[in-house]
Amino acid sequence: MRASLATQALAAIRRHGMLQGGEVVLIAASGGPDSVALLDVLSELASELRVRLQIAHVHHNLRADADADLDLVRALAERFGLPFHLERVAVRTAPGGDGLEAEARRVRHAALEARARAVGAGRIALGHTADDQAETVLMRLLGGAGPRGLAAMAPVRGLIIRPLLESRRADLLAHLTARGLPWIDDPSNRDPRFLRNRLRHEVLPALATVAGPRVTQALCRSAALSRALVDDLDQRAHAEVERLGRPECCGIVFAVAELRALSGEMAAAVLLAAAARLGDGRPRRGPVHRGLRRLIEPIPPRRALSLGRLVVERSGRWLRVGPARLPPLATRPWAVPSDLALCEIGQCLEARCFERARDYAPPRERHRAAFDADRIGRLVVRPRRRGERFRPFGEKDLRRVKSLLCDAGVPRWDRGRIPIVEADGEIAWVAGLRRGHVAPIGPETTRILEVTLHPL
Repeated sequence: MRASLATQALAAIRRHGMLQGGEVVLIAASGGPDSVALLDVLSELASELRVRLQIAHVHHNLRADADADLDLVRALAERFGLPFHLERVAVRTAPGGDGLEAEARRVRHAALEARARAVGAGRIALGHTADDQAETVLMRLLGGAGPRGLAAMAPVRGLIIRPLLESRRADLLAHLTARGLPWIDDPSNRDPRFLRNRLRHEVLPALATVAGPRVTQALCRSAALSRALVDDLDQRAHAEVERLGRPECCGIVFAVAELRALSGEMAAAVLLAAAARLGDGRPRRGPVHRGLRRLIEPIPPRRALSLGRLVVERSGRWLRVGPARLPPLATRPWAVPSDLALCEIGQCLEARCFERARDYAPPRERHRAAFDADRIGRLVVRPRRRGERFRPFGEKDLRRVKSLLCDAGVPRWDRGRIPIVEADGEIAWVAGLRRGHVAPIGPETTRILEVTLHPL
């Protein structure tokens, strides 16, 4: 005899550490049997789990009869005495996108996460079942997925929990019937144009006649084994981010040679772990993983790979994961001697003026430069200009600033953010790289202006 649905859900919640107690749990309720059963089970378990429940219904405006779903969920919220939130969203598909179903899922999850933040919910509960998991595994298998794709839906991912992921749909329907709870069947779940529906109504029943009635459990077991493998890979990837990643103002920077020493799958996992550390840990599909592996090849694509608000881009021997748009360096005057904070690049310019000592030797470090304080003009700090040239100290010919930056190995994303210290219209210092010919220290120099570039 199978355990009750509430007992199954409680076991899954404890096995996967879904809830610790004290959380606000936002239940995503569509009005379908899965979400109604989830609502009823969590209401039964709320006292034992020490959680407070709220309900959110996402209205996609895709069906003429969708208001009936809304009315049912609102009535259930009143019946259970729970706070109710209505989220209306617009689903628009773009050419080359993943289709209506994928876009609806994306905007639905975004609306649920926004509501969870607004009400202080620590978890968002979804009503996926073992049957949904088996269908997902088959869909991924037919699409040529690897272990990450075959891992399908995780019991816990970020805010999302799935307490019914190990329960069968038949158990949910029996539970609802026994409890006398209403639900609405979405007619789109019978539309044969959707692959999931054909798998649900045609392929899985056919497989059950060939492989036996436990085919759903077998597919879910494969998903669990793949999930364990992926979780181990992700755990190792986070450790590699700690070992190889260099946190900088532009994001997390890696040496390509060090990434290339890893396997392609591990390197991709490391880059995704870096993205997660920067606040975007969404699961990514096969094309993203292939794009990440291409970025560490000997001849990589020139275009950055977009990860939403983040990008992964390569420049020479460096690769960064960071914000898609970096704040530009602003132009500002610099009255010396004083410190000048360049917050947008996480650096600071420091200037000190002093009498020249008899044994004074000009600094040789790249991050420091010295000038004749009485010959230096009015200083301005700015970004480089397109095509500009300057005369480096000790050279007769002009040199392009861009070529200096390239030869110095400055990544593409930082070339417009290197401070140019200008004195009366001439480049005195490409900060941290090369001094110009302006105001050199000579035998007649009596006062020194020494400038330093260092992190904030």
